[in-house]
Amino acid sequence: MNDLFAPPGNEWRPVSPQLGRMRRTVLAVLVAVAVVVSLTAGLVLGLLGWFGSLAALWLVLGAAGWVVIGRNARSWGYAERDEDLFIKHGALFRELVAVPYGRMQFVDITSGPVEQLYGVATVHLHTASASSNARIPGLPAAEAARLRDRLTQLGEAQAAGL
Repeated sequence: MNDLFAPPGNEWRPVSPQLGRMRRTVLAVLVAVAVVVSLTAGLVLGLLGWFGSLAALWLVLGAAGWVVIGRNARSWGYAERDEDLFIKHGALFRELVAVPYGRMQFVDITSGPVEQLYGVATVHLHTASASSNARIPGLPAAEAARLRDRLTQLGEAQAAGL
């Protein structure tokens, strides 16, 4: 099974560790808000026992999410080849996507406010297939721009050869 997700002749390039840090920060903020709301509601309604249990549940779920986010962020990688790009991700349910350069229609980069704070961006690869969901999150901004330019250039070269 490991051979199925082995790098296709090249080494896997990982995404930035900032991806995990960013996602964990968002999780921590959401859990903190949920705990504060639960405890406040418990105090106001006089049901601190019930709402205290709910707050404890939020903390347990947050701890589990912390572990899952770390594993998922470390699972992302990509490998550039001569005629296609391989993208892998997933710790428990693994996925490998191969995108031929000649099938790419356009490449775009997105970076929301939180991503910008952490200096990362997501590269989206759009192909002729409507079901294609090829993306690479958590790339440093400079690497995202380099990859976008390279993929666009290779896509144009492949399309011109058709």
